[in-house]
Order: sequence, then structure tokens, then C-alpha cells
Amino acid sequence: MTNLMVMPILIPLMAGAGLLLGFKASLTIQRLTSLGSCGLLVLLGVWAVLQAGRGEHLLYNLGNWIAPYGIVLVLDRLSAIMLLLTACLSLIAALYACRGADQEGSHFHALFQLQLTGINGAFLTGDLFNLFVFFEILLIASYALLLHGGGRARSRAGLHYVIINLVGSALFLLAVGTLYGLTGTLNMADLAVKIARMPVADQPLLTSAALLLLVVFGVKAALLPLLFWLPRAYSAASAPVAALFAIMTKVGIYSMLRVFHLVFGQGDQPLNLTLWAWLWPLALATLLLGAIGVLGSASLRTLTAYLVIVSVGTLLGAISLPGQEMLSSALYYLLHSTCLTATFFLLADLIGKQRYRGYDRFLQVSPLNHRWLLGSVFFIGAISITGLPPFSGFISKLWLIQSAMKNPSGGLLWGLMLLAGLLTLIALSRAGSRWFWRPTTSVSSPQRLDKPSFALICLMLSISLLLSLLAEPVIHYLELTAQQILSPQRYIDAVLNQAWLTELEVQR
Repeated sequence: MTNLMVMPILIPLMAGAGLLLGFKASLTIQRLTSLGSCGLLVLLGVWAVLQAGRGEHLLYNLGNWIAPYGIVLVLDRLSAIMLLLTACLSLIAALYACRGADQEGSHFHALFQLQLTGINGAFLTGDLFNLFVFFEILLIASYALLLHGGGRARSRAGLHYVIINLVGSALFLLAVGTLYGLTGTLNMADLAVKIARMPVADQPLLTSAALLLLVVFGVKAALLPLLFWLPRAYSAASAPVAALFAIMTKVGIYSMLRVFHLVFGQGDQPLNLTLWAWLWPLALATLLLGAIGVLGSASLRTLTAYLVIVSVGTLLGAISLPGQEMLSSALYYLLHSTCLTATFFLLADLIGKQRYRGYDRFLQVSPLNHRWLLGSVFFIGAISITGLPPFSGFISKLWLIQSAMKNPSGGLLWGLMLLAGLLTLIALSRAGSRWFWRPTTSVSSPQRLDKPSFALICLMLSISLLLSLLAEPVIHYLELTAQQILSPQRYIDAVLNQAWLTELEVQR
């Protein structure tokens, strides 16, 4: 069964490569291939969550080379959750793209699958160099997806996006090279053991490498002051691409959780304490800037992009604070915020197509068809994302605030969270009143309401309700996940003890 671990990487990789080689295939075949791949990823995500739920670390050694000498994939509760979340989001985004967005340019579905390859690989890899490799795969695909369909706005946003991520990639290589020079390994479990025994003379260089990784992951996660590429890039991308991009910032957050707790969390004076100390004020500043950006946004896409920044600041602030309850509540918020921001990117596109002028801009009010139907969906999404009951936003924020109040420094976090929620509520109420509750004359729109697209948005919103209805088992699973993250020795033993046992069998 462990052979299934490599399938979340191989399936989209083979689908993407096949679509590139068969670029002359009909659009129907391309769509079926892409949707089939995403459907299989959902099934694999469910399998991964069930398998990881047993509490064991599942390993897959590529080429049958035992770690730390070969490449190893590791599946635990955290990576399983991220795989399932990515798969569900990708399936809905791909289905939405099949309603016409994939015809705006060439190779959409091939690039879509290659980006999934990079994202899934980043969640499964057990060494830093292959984390860099998968980062590059997802970033190269995202460059092209961002530019898909062309246009001046996308070209300008794509240029900024490419430049800052190329700088991040260069810094990643410097950090990886430094760590390899100091330890002679890049396997994360092996790094954890060797860094814990590092002599004092090498500590300054080791700290420099760790801070470089903080910068690199901060670029991916959109941490202040490395976030200014995100609002323009996410608001310029097509709706299904922006919806998939909602998971990309979480790749950076996942990397911080994985690397900082595992690689730099061992020894008498773990280095991750320094990293969390740097991350804490930057996370709070990110949260505050995101909230201000939400209030000042001129379109729903831009507002949603700043909501992504708010979620990043909230998550990074939460994981900077110690405690298992703090971490598990952050993971619940991660699931909620990713689904809701992706939903709003799709909803902005659907609303924009029902207006003659202004698309999703707030400042240009034009007649809107189906305003009561769209307004109802907008209202449900708004109360969920601002943290009002009975949806998952209320549970996630309440749990985060309760956890933060138990920490001496948590008052700053929950205070800013309440402020961000208030500003988000004001911004969404202002937008909704202009679009849906102001008396306007309904006219024939440039494009009739696409019912399958509307159904997909309703499906995304139902995930928020499902997280509320299944809150007890989900919270229990996340508490066990947080416990596993905060016990990195189990990960180390699972990876390195396998190598020791294999060598012992060879000697016998």
C-alpha cells in the first residue's frame, strides 16, 4: 500500500506530460484527462488521511535507496490533510475552468497538472533539496498559469511575481548549500540529528542559513515585507487559477511547520525559538496590513487577495505561539480560510459576468441580473469568512481566540483578529449593499448565469458548513496532527531507524 504514496506526484506529472505531448488533442480529451487526474487525487487524499490517521509515518524510498542516502517521501497527518485539501480544491477549480476559462489560452490543463505535481511533492518530500525542486516545478507552472489568457494586467503582475520568486529561489539554494556544507546531508530527519550536535563555532553560519529559509518561506507564504506581489498577481489571474493559488501560500506555511519544528527544533537550545521570535512581529504586521487592504479594496478579487494575506498573518501568528492547542486551532483555520478565499475568487468571476460595466469593481455600479440569488450566496460566504455562526469561520476564530488568551502574548493576536474581522465585515457589507440591496433595474446581462459554475460555488460553500457539522471528528484529528508535529522525534525515528534496521539485515 505504501506504493500509493508516490501516486499524488506521478498522476498529475504523467497527466501534465501527456497533455503537453498530445497538445493537438481535442479540448474534450484534455478536460477529461485533467478532471480524471483530479478525481484520482481526491481518492488518494482520502486514502492518505485514513492511513495517516493511524498515527504512523509511512515511507516510500525512491529507487529503494534507504534514507538518508536516497530520496524519501514521508506521509503523516499534516501532509495527508494538505494533500486532501489540495485535491478537493483542484477538482472544483478544474471543473470551473471547463466552463470556458481554459479556452483563453493554450496548455491550461497541462500547466494545471504540473502545478499540482509541485504542490503535492512539496507536501510529501523528506529532504530539503527536493523541496526546492518541487517549489520550482509549482512556480514555473504558476508563472504560465498567471499569464494564461494574456492581457496587460497579467503581464505586469507576472513580471513582479517572477522576479521576487526568482530571488527567493536563489536564497533557497544558498541556504541549502550552506546546510549541506555544514552537515553533509539534506535529509530532514538526518539534518535534525546533526544540527542538534553542531559545535558552537558553527552556530552563526547555521543561524544565517535558518534565517535565509525564513525569508524563502516568507516569500512563498506572502509574509510582510515580502507580500506586495500577491494582491496584484491574485487579482489579475483568471478565477480558477486564483482559486488554486489560494493553496500556494499554505505551501510556505506548511514548509515552516515542517522544517522549523523538525530540522531546527532539536537540541538543548533549539534554533527554531529564534525563528519564531522573528516570525511573531512580522505575522502581526502582515495581519494588520491585510485588514487595512481589505477595507481599501476597490474590487472583490483584490479584497479576496487581501483576505488571503489576513489568513497568512493569522496562521503565522498562531504557529509562532507555543502550545498544542494553538497549533491545532491554526490548522482548522487553515482549512476554513483556504476554502473560503477560493470560493470568493470564483464568486467574483460569476458576479462580474452578470454586469455590463465594472466586472467585480465596487466603484462602478451597473444593473445586475440574478441579484437575489447571487446576493444570498454572497451573504452566506461573507458571514462565514468574517467569523459569524453557524459556519466554520465562527468555530475557527473562536478556537483561535480561546487558545490565544491562554498565552501571555496572545492578546495581540486575538485583538488584531477581531479588528480584521470587523474591517472585513464593513468591507463586505459595503460591497453587498451596493451590488445586491440597492434598488436597480434588472436587465439582460452580457452572459446568462452559468448554472454549473453557480453549483460549484455552492459546493465550495457547503465545505464550510460541513466543517461545522463534522467539527468534533475534524478537531480531534487536528489535535492529533498538532501533537505529531510537536513530537518530531517520531518522524526522525521512522526515517532513520529504517536505515539502521536495513543495514543490520545486510550485515546478517
